Amino acid sequence: MNIFFLGTGAGLPAKLRNVTSIALKLLEERGAIWLFDVGEATQHQILHTSIKPRRIEKIFITHLHGDHIYGLPGLLSSRSFQGGDTEIIIYGPKGIEEYIKVSLAVSQTFLKYPLKIVELEEGVVFEDEQMVVEAQRLEHGIPSYGFRIVEKERPGTLLAEKLSLAGIKPGPIYKKIKNGEIVTLEDGRTLDPQDFLGPAQRGRIVTILGDTRYCESAVYLAQNADVLIHEATFSKGEERLAHEYFHSTTQQAAKVAKRANVKQLYLTHISARYDRHAWGDLVKEAKEIFPTSDIAEDFKEVTIHLNKN
Repeated sequence: MNIFFLGTGAGLPAKLRNVTSIALKLLEERGAIWLFDVGEATQHQILHTSIKPRRIEKIFITHLHGDHIYGLPGLLSSRSFQGGDTEIIIYGPKGIEEYIKVSLAVSQTFLKYPLKIVELEEGVVFEDEQMVVEAQRLEHGIPSYGFRIVEKERPGTLLAEKLSLAGIKPGPIYKKIKNGEIVTLEDGRTLDPQDFLGPAQRGRIVTILGDTRYCESAVYLAQNADVLIHEATFSKGEERLAHEYFHSTTQQAAKVAKRANVKQLYLTHISARYDRHAWGDLVKEAKEIFPTSDIAEDFKEVTIHLNKN
């Protein structure tokens, strides 16, 4: 599980930061990539990476401001010419379906793959045997959502030595035990997988928030997350301005991380008013409250390692 920042700026594209887009790479877990927001020129950013658009399985849109959605029609269109033939599901606030359908219809774009659009309500928006995604409304000028992505518990480590001592040779039985299946042997013995597996591994948790003021929903979504990605449009001391424009400061993001007991905070949605020399200061401001803070940059990739029990 990797996070890849495709765009980390606020409002307008800038020389050092494109507008918002984040890829959650789940290649080992499910052979897929999930995108969170698709700002203008996201597909151009992707050209400079190893990301394959045909691998995109889901797209989550936090809100309908242009810097988060203007790249979406182009990406959907181009994917048809890049070998993409599998379904994409798009999750976004009310209005996202109209935006997509009108954009594709007016441009006479015909997709070569199925497209499903889900307009968000609060609560669990996706769940399968592996992952759960929950959405909650944040505090912004228009409806804006945050997403909590939870990987379900993984089975514990296979105790191969214990199986060997029980006279079981490596083979299909090992796989069945690893998958949690009860196995009945030819001699009548029944093997309970709980006897041959270590403790279950806690799944990883990633929280990705849309634009927001400091709010309780952000804290809720971030509880015990391995990684929290929180906007920090303004620096310390700009709380009044942040509130006026429905955004957050570096230290407000850090307060969310601290209250929610997260492991790592990444600041994003950085205003172009802060040049490269100021980025270190932004991180220092956050670290005053939450020491494990860092700043996102375009093309930065972060690996989220499995939890150790």
